[in-house]
Amino acid sequence: MASRSIAISDLAFTWPDGTTQFTGIDAVFGPGHTGVVGLNGSGKSTLLRLIAGDLAPDRGSITVGGRIGYLRQSIALDTGRHADEILGIDGIRKALHRIESGTGSADDFDVVAGRWDVEERAVALIGSLGLGHIVSEPAQLDRPVSTLSGGEAVLLGFVAELLQDPDVLLLDEPTNNLDRYARQRLYEAVDAFGGSVLTVSHDRDLLDRADDIAELRAGSMRLFGGNFTTYQQIVEREQETARAAIRDARGDVRKQNRELVEARIKLDRRLRTAKKAQEEKRVPKILSGLRKMAAEESAGKLRNNHIEKAADAAATLAQAETQLRDDREIRLDLPATRLFPGQDVIELTDLRLACGPVVSLAVSGPERIGLIGRNGIGKTTLLRAIVDAGPRVPWRWLPQRLDIFDGDRSIADNVASVAPQALPEQIRAQLARFLFRGSDADKPAVALSGGEQLRAALAMLLLAQPAPQLLLLDEPTNNLDLPSLAHLTQALSNYRGALIVASHDIAFLRQIGITRWVELNENGLVPADDMASGHPEASGHPLH
Repeated sequence: MASRSIAISDLAFTWPDGTTQFTGIDAVFGPGHTGVVGLNGSGKSTLLRLIAGDLAPDRGSITVGGRIGYLRQSIALDTGRHADEILGIDGIRKALHRIESGTGSADDFDVVAGRWDVEERAVALIGSLGLGHIVSEPAQLDRPVSTLSGGEAVLLGFVAELLQDPDVLLLDEPTNNLDRYARQRLYEAVDAFGGSVLTVSHDRDLLDRADDIAELRAGSMRLFGGNFTTYQQIVEREQETARAAIRDARGDVRKQNRELVEARIKLDRRLRTAKKAQEEKRVPKILSGLRKMAAEESAGKLRNNHIEKAADAAATLAQAETQLRDDREIRLDLPATRLFPGQDVIELTDLRLACGPVVSLAVSGPERIGLIGRNGIGKTTLLRAIVDAGPRVPWRWLPQRLDIFDGDRSIADNVASVAPQALPEQIRAQLARFLFRGSDADKPAVALSGGEQLRAALAMLLLAQPAPQLLLLDEPTNNLDLPSLAHLTQALSNYRGALIVASHDIAFLRQIGITRWVELNENGLVPADDMASGHPEASGHPLH
C-alpha cells in the first residue's frame, strides 16, 4: 500500500435500521486534494467515518497508507474542554511541566518522547492560521474552548490534526463558521499539505482548489478529474445529452404508440371484412376458414411486432430518464413582500452592542445588505439588536440552526401556524412551489433532511402573514448541500423586500444580488463595497 493514500475496495454499508448507504464503492485516492460532493444523505460524512474507522463496513475493505488526521464537524460544539485538550497535547504539557519543575518521573519522559518543543510548535501553527489573538504564548494553551467562536474552534481543531503529522487528512465541512480571512488561511494550509486530502464541503471556493471531485450518488461513487467548476461543466454537458435523449425517446414512444393504434385499426378492419365475407358466403366455408386463420395469425404477428416496438421505446425512455438528475426549481411569486425605493425599514443610531462595537445602520427600500466580519465580532448580536430595535415593516428571522419548527407537527401545520388566515388548500398550493407536493407536505418536521429543513424554513418565512418585508438571515448556507444552496438562491431571487444576510460565503452573497456590503469590526459598521467586485480584501483588512 502506497503511503499517503487511501484505497477502497467493494465498500458496502447499511445502517442498523436497514437503510442502505453504499452498495459497492471502489476508489483510490493518492496524494492530492479530492473534494467529496453529493446530496444531503448521500453518505459524505459516513464515508469519512468509515475511512477513519469510526464505523465498520458490511463488506469490502479500506486501506490507508499512513496516519489519519480527521477534522469532524462536531469540533465546534465541544466547548467544555481547553485548547490544549482539543490539540491533544494536554498530557504532554503536564508531563513537560513536571519535568521542568523537577518532579517528573520516567513515565513523564516516555509521554514527552522527545517532543520538547510541542508548545512552541502549537503556538506557531495557531499563529499561522490567524489565531494569534487567542493563543500567542504557551501559557494561553489553557484557554477554555467556550471562550472561542465557532470558527476559532474549527481552526483549533485543524491545528490539532496538523500537530499529529498526518499522511491523510479527512476534513468534514472545514470552513463552516469561518470568516473569509480564516477561510483563506485554511485554503493555503490545505494547498500546502503534501499527503492525501478528502474534503466534504459545500464551499465552492475550496472545492475549486481540489484536484479531483468524488460524487456520491445512489449508493455509488464516481470520480471526476479536475476541480468543482470542471465537474459542474461535465455534469451539465451530460444533462444536455440526457435531455436530448429523453426528447428523442418521447418522440419515438409517441410514434410507436400511434403506429400500434393504426395497426390495430387496420387489423380490426381486415377481420371485419373476412367475417362479413364468410357470413355472406361469398367463398366456400373451408376456404373462408383458412383465410380467417391466416388473417388472425398475420394480425397477431403484426400486433405483437408493434407492441414490442412500443415496449422497447418505453424502455428506452425509462433508461434515458434515469440519467436526468432532479433539477426541480423553487418558483415563487411574492408581491406582498414588495418594498418601494426609499421606504424606511430600520434605523439604528450609535447603538452599543453587548459584544462591544457601537453601530449605526439605516436600511430603506428593497436593499440587500451583506453583513461580513471576522468570527466572534458580533454579527448575530447585531441581527438580534435590529430585531429588538423594532423594524418598521413586518420581518422574519432565519437562525443558523433552522430551529423554528414544532418537530411533531407536519410541514403544512407549521406553515399554518404562521399564516392563520390562509386556507389549507392555499397552503398546500404554495408548499408545492417549495417542492413539497402531495403527501410530502404531511411529513413531520422532525423527519426532514437538511435540504428539506431549509425549504420548510423558507416556506415558513416567506408564506407567513403578514408577508415579511424584511428578512434577517444568519449564516444560511451552513451545512447545505449544493442543490439546497441553489434552492435558497432561487427563493431569495423572487423575494421583493429587504435582506440583511450575515454570511462568510462571499460567492453566495454575490449570487443573491447584494446591493450594499458592510463589515462589522471593533469600530462598528464600515462600508465594504469592494467585495461587490470580487476583490479579496475589504475595509483595509489584509488576508495575511
